[in-house]
Amino acid sequence: MRSLANSLILFGGLISATASAGETLQTVTSMRVSMPLQYRLDGVVEARQQATLSAEVAGKIEAVYFDVDDFVEQGEVILRIRDLDYRARRQQAGAALDEANANLQDMQLEFKRNQDLRRQQLISQAVYDKARANLKAAKARQTSAAASLAQADEQLERTVLRAPYSGVVVERHVEPGEAVKPGQPIMTGYGLGELRVTAQVPQSLIGGLRQHRSAEVILLEDGVALEVSKITIHPFANPRNHSFPVRLDLPAMDIRLYPGMLVKVALTIGSTERLMLPQQALVSRSEVNAVYVVDANGKLSFRQVRPGNRYGEQVEILAGLDANEIIALDPVRAGIEHKRQLDAAR
Repeated sequence: MRSLANSLILFGGLISATASAGETLQTVTSMRVSMPLQYRLDGVVEARQQATLSAEVAGKIEAVYFDVDDFVEQGEVILRIRDLDYRARRQQAGAALDEANANLQDMQLEFKRNQDLRRQQLISQAVYDKARANLKAAKARQTSAAASLAQADEQLERTVLRAPYSGVVVERHVEPGEAVKPGQPIMTGYGLGELRVTAQVPQSLIGGLRQHRSAEVILLEDGVALEVSKITIHPFANPRNHSFPVRLDLPAMDIRLYPGMLVKVALTIGSTERLMLPQQALVSRSEVNAVYVVDANGKLSFRQVRPGNRYGEQVEILAGLDANEIIALDPVRAGIEHKRQLDAAR
């Protein structure tokens, strides 16, 4: 999040070198930083492109080229249906169109002859009208034959099922040799790289989310935060729990996310001030967390603190520390100096 990053960059600039009684220690001044107020809730990863392909013509399956967990490139052939009957129909439709074209040429020539004869008053009006009607019927038969051929071509093309987009097969519903009919499910898959996260946001938080339009998706495995490219808030609430469905679109990435995975969603609903320190200044010993505080005389003291959430390389201090206190950045060197000061005071 840009505002958070800017705050931490400013905070990092406060690091300085302060002289203590023994040796020079690198220190930082604790201070409150204005940061986004976030609320975390569960989210589920889903594919933006997900579909179940169905058979468009009836027939027996000749070959299935992909199975579950296979990656399919856009346009690749997924399945073939036996096409002998459809090829025969296509040939019949092509022959019918050739016949219709030949008949249309004959009717055009006959009409032209009758048109010339009618101008010379050598044939009756009834004969001329008959020739014109024959030409119109021949044109209609030619149009119908062309449509039948186009339909036969389309049905023949539908015996080959191709991937509408690049993705991964998640379910296969048929086997080779199985007879299928139009509308029967064939294969289910989703597009890689086109992912989003869905979450149910409580009614009390939706106003802040609408105002700030900012959120992060946090992976459970390693805590990596992912930027959100688009936030879509449904205009209605679920009447059962009064929460609003929210979709968070993720940009294309190489991280291996899969539909159905659980993640955390951090929604920005306002702003707050947090007392922040670099993570490296924190000392963790068993269940004790502490820092080395440097007073105005350069004396070190070991003070227990209660840390909160981490934000990149920074950690929030919830208790045990006030703003504008000097904290040693290197706990090891500070510990050595602290022991030296205690020994000297005895």
